[in-house]
Amino acid sequence: MQTRTVSASPEQTSDLTGWNPEDEQQWESIGKKIAFKNLAISIPCLLCGFAVWMYWGVITVQMLNLGFPYSKEQLFTLMSIAGLSGATLRIPSTFLIRMAGGRNTIFFTTMLLILPALGTGIALSDIHTPMWVFQLLALLSGFGGGNFASSMSNISFFFPKRMQGLSLGLNAGVGNFGVTVMQILVPLAMTFGFAGQKSMILSSASGTLIGKIPAGTATYIQNAGYVWVLVLVPLVALSWFLMNNIRDEHVSPDIGSSAGAIAKVGGMLSIGVLTSVLGCYAMFPTKAGGLGLNQWLVLPMVIAATVFLLKLLPGKIKPILERQYKIFGNKHTWIMTIIYTMTFGSFIGYAAAFPLAIQVIFGFSHVPGADGVMTHTIANPNAPSALTYAWMGAFIGAFIRPIGGWLSDRVGGALVTQISSLLMVVAAVAASYYLKLAYSSASPEQYFVPFFLTFLLLFLASGTGNGSTFRSIAAIFSKEQAGPVLGWTSAIAAYGAFIIPKVLGEQIEHGTPEYALYGFAAFYMLCVALNWWFYLRPGAEFKNP
Repeated sequence: MQTRTVSASPEQTSDLTGWNPEDEQQWESIGKKIAFKNLAISIPCLLCGFAVWMYWGVITVQMLNLGFPYSKEQLFTLMSIAGLSGATLRIPSTFLIRMAGGRNTIFFTTMLLILPALGTGIALSDIHTPMWVFQLLALLSGFGGGNFASSMSNISFFFPKRMQGLSLGLNAGVGNFGVTVMQILVPLAMTFGFAGQKSMILSSASGTLIGKIPAGTATYIQNAGYVWVLVLVPLVALSWFLMNNIRDEHVSPDIGSSAGAIAKVGGMLSIGVLTSVLGCYAMFPTKAGGLGLNQWLVLPMVIAATVFLLKLLPGKIKPILERQYKIFGNKHTWIMTIIYTMTFGSFIGYAAAFPLAIQVIFGFSHVPGADGVMTHTIANPNAPSALTYAWMGAFIGAFIRPIGGWLSDRVGGALVTQISSLLMVVAAVAASYYLKLAYSSASPEQYFVPFFLTFLLLFLASGTGNGSTFRSIAAIFSKEQAGPVLGWTSAIAAYGAFIIPKVLGEQIEHGTPEYALYGFAAFYMLCVALNWWFYLRPGAEFKNP
């Protein structure tokens, strides 16, 4: 094999040409150092993306504890908005590296996270901040959800095929830990104030990883946003000065100047923001100024509108998209999209909803009112602290993901997926049972342990399935199609961060939270049937991929 020399363009030392990680001599001489340098910066940037995207699950718990003047359903809506925008923004993010280069994309998309983080800190400083401000900030925090697609695409180009599992596993796995890091760091950050900061007084007990915090304690909820600004500013600088664009034909051959590339990133992301805004407007109830349309009607419209508007963009993006859109003619794209939505969609959706669900279900006593109708407004003095326990679910799901991939390499991805799916059915039905008991009890804490354990099983099974489905996609699709399929499936699955909080919030408002889990269990059974028919039954086209 002829060795190609890695060189930097005369215009900008961060731009690489002649990059070929499969060239052993190049890899050992300089390639390995460059690749791991980019990975070392990519991982914390992606981790912060997940954290900012998902921090509403913790923030809303503390807003409830502080008596912010919003209903429980409105608070669940904040997570749903962030979930919708984060998932939608993954669609354009899939194509950003080709259009703008890795360094330019990671720099700009990481910098965008400062906007919602800083805004959230300012908004939370005043208990009378209007709900629409929080809704706008939740929409902007979706930038963090979209960053997964561009980050994974970028890292895949830096490493040889033999190290793709390691590099992508580290990037995705540690990135997913952003949810856990956030669920631990944010409650701790809210316990101390910087010079001159004003505190708020807890009207209900709260907690951290260490334990419960009693009502009447001063807290600094605004630090839930500010703490990420402190982390993001140096990461933005590191990504600009130390990361690289690969200007070779197979990666980013025609990105132009950095300013022009960043403008292209902004233009493509603005399409995702626009369709997310329209989707939220369509789904908001009429009393809130929306159209009140059903989410199951609106979601496909949002996805279709995003894909369609991207194709209308001028320049060289159109032929690139048309080539990658060929995946939609393959039935396995749609089957694996459904199955991956079961795994990652459940993981990210439950991670978003779990803290507030614990607070709403177990933080109040549920007793009949004078008219016989159940009331859910009396604080439960024996309630477990949501912020003490909720982080464990996301931790287990992220930790088990690479193990699911390792098991799949040995016994087959579809088999591991099937076992995971069946466990999810059992766990969802069991969780719904304890959910129903708790939401009709004056002492719901007596059902917390079995409820909590069944939810941990849901996280365990969905995390394992995350690893197995990635392995199956790599085995089913050609090398050309596997990348776009991974990007597409991850985008659709991310809508779990919208669907699960929204459905759970609606059912809690109706007094029947167990119905949400019944619906999720039915969906898991559908995935069990699909996975068996297409990948496990005798005569399947792809047998146990």
